[in-house]
Amino acid sequence: MRRDIFSPEHEMFRAQVQRFADREIEPKVPEWNRRGITDREIWKRMGAEGLLGPAMPEEYGGGGGDFLYDAIVMEELSRRRAHGLMTAVHTSICLPYIRDFGTAEQKRRYLPPAIRGETLVGICMTEPGTGSDLANVQTRAVRDGDHWVLNGAKTFISLGQLGDLFIVVARTDPNAKPAHRGISLILVEADTPGFVRGRKLEKLGLPAQDTSEIFLQDCRVPVANLLGGEGNGFKILMEKLQQERICIAITAIASCRRALDDTLDYVKQRRAFGQPIAAFQNTQFKLAELATQVEVGQAFVDQLCVAHVRGDDVVMEASMGKWWTTDLQKRLTSECLQLHGGYGFMMEYPIALDYADAAVQSIYAGTNEIMKVLIARRLGLDPTRA
Repeated sequence: MRRDIFSPEHEMFRAQVQRFADREIEPKVPEWNRRGITDREIWKRMGAEGLLGPAMPEEYGGGGGDFLYDAIVMEELSRRRAHGLMTAVHTSICLPYIRDFGTAEQKRRYLPPAIRGETLVGICMTEPGTGSDLANVQTRAVRDGDHWVLNGAKTFISLGQLGDLFIVVARTDPNAKPAHRGISLILVEADTPGFVRGRKLEKLGLPAQDTSEIFLQDCRVPVANLLGGEGNGFKILMEKLQQERICIAITAIASCRRALDDTLDYVKQRRAFGQPIAAFQNTQFKLAELATQVEVGQAFVDQLCVAHVRGDDVVMEASMGKWWTTDLQKRLTSECLQLHGGYGFMMEYPIALDYADAAVQSIYAGTNEIMKVLIARRLGLDPTRA
């Protein structure tokens, strides 16, 4: 189906991304998966190619484009199963915090090297006892003269081993009522004493993505590292989660399309009972249903992207897109794996990794259950918020 949301300039950029990804990224994915981590050099090469800041301001070395340029990078990397890179965390989730809420000095100091791929940026939200309930984070930041002193533990942190700079969600006012008004965002450089990288966690999927524990032990950072003002952290997070959830929807649909395309090729070649398994009506019906759902999902995500670029409030629609596309991704990869038969259970077949990688999509950036709560609230169905 034709997609009209991209301009000729967008498509020229896509062609550039495709050439780079075919040459520099896709051949390396199996090795990254075996090693359990990507390498710094590829980030620098992506930066040099203009893939890490196409929507960032030109004055800091970015491309000066809109969010659709970021979307193209996400789509093309997902098509190549380069999920371990998690460039969206760095480019489309973390950098906008600094661009939109950073001081002039913070922007000058951090954005240019991040766009070049020399400084990798992550965000420390989740804690061992706090997942989607961000209002109840326990990490503390206490003012001590010209410094904040941070103590706490974070987990499931993307780029936890490779990252150089982290946006840490911390409680600066333990007595604030309601509790979310006591939350702030603080920029912490990874070489700061007291910033401790814990284990790189073993996961079901995303093997090349260095998800880690992070510990803050009397970690002192300058007061100037406060991002967006004291007590504004929760408000900022809620504003930026709209884009994060759209990013996940983009990658979910792109991943669905790749898994579906590969399965279509497989069923045409694989034979059983003297004919290709594509000839069986069950196979045809299953794939017809999945292909239809992918196109429906793509149309919704495309319009969501257009509205987001326009500046519309699409919090409800982003929540809808996130849960629906990731739920589809889990169902689709399961159905496609089934159509591969026993080979689908073998890791040498990419559908096995697709199945494993899909599992987390309905969990991070707010579980799909939380997405439904948010949608219900926007529909006026929560009597406690009447």
